[in-house]
Amino acid sequence: MVRASVVLPVFNGAETIQETVASVLSQTCEDLELIIINDGSTDNTLTILAKIRDARLKIFSFPNAGLSASRNRGLKLAQGEYISFIDADDLWAPPKLQSQLEAIAASEGAAVAYSWTDFIDESGQFLHAGIHSKVSGDLYERLFLSNFLESGSNVLIRRDALVEIGGFDETLKAAEDWDCFLKLARQHRFAVVPEAHVFYRQPTTSMSTNFIRQEQECLRVMERALQQSPERLEPLRSLSLSKLYLYLVTKALQPPLNRVKGWTAIRFLATATSANPALLTQRQKLLAILGVKAIVGLTVPTAFPWLQRRFSLK
Repeated sequence: MVRASVVLPVFNGAETIQETVASVLSQTCEDLELIIINDGSTDNTLTILAKIRDARLKIFSFPNAGLSASRNRGLKLAQGEYISFIDADDLWAPPKLQSQLEAIAASEGAAVAYSWTDFIDESGQFLHAGIHSKVSGDLYERLFLSNFLESGSNVLIRRDALVEIGGFDETLKAAEDWDCFLKLARQHRFAVVPEAHVFYRQPTTSMSTNFIRQEQECLRVMERALQQSPERLEPLRSLSLSKLYLYLVTKALQPPLNRVKGWTAIRFLATATSANPALLTQRQKLLAILGVKAIVGLTVPTAFPWLQRRFSLK
């Protein structure tokens, strides 16, 4: 049995897959296997992978089934005591896996370790730091308030703990990471590595995102958690809801702005303040900035992209 299995789902990832694979095979923890689940790619992803010579690399091809199904397929094939996942456009720092293994070993009862995340653009250049939380232990309530782990490319999970919760919910079309983290946190403790080892690629020119689908799936995850642990989570419902909608506002206002994004952001803002009216006094400056940017989305013609960039989120 290898120490760690890394599962990498990919669908048409030719532009980034080689760099992502290199970041995994360059880990200081060499006792690993890299399981690539080719999810029906139609580009030259497989041609690129075929040129990589490393005995730890294992490639499996399946008909397209989506991210959660691909992760679950990888989990079934994995031989490692610990499992980690990385998306085909994200990157890891070399100490990521080893640091997380050491953090779990040093934390009594921990089954999951997470690191800090930083955000990069399409070319791999630094955009901004992530949340960089230092909390550890029982994180169930904290994770219900917000998914501060930030991506599915982050955590290292003890295999038996992941199998116990059934892996990823394949019916979810978004928020599957948050759902998985919540199910793990309900039963297990988390360890933290307070270093930025995960680099999440965030396109800066995305024309559209299905915010409505993301909203609906996040609400499904919230309601499921509330049903499972009402005594622990019900007092946090309103605060969690407001944090979710503030997050959705920031996603909707990523450039380029347009009228659909502007109206969507305004609706999300209204929902956030309705769930938690204290925002109107506690976060006045933030709400004002987000409101102005939403209005810009409604009014600025696409002929003035420089003005849209001027009001883009940092």
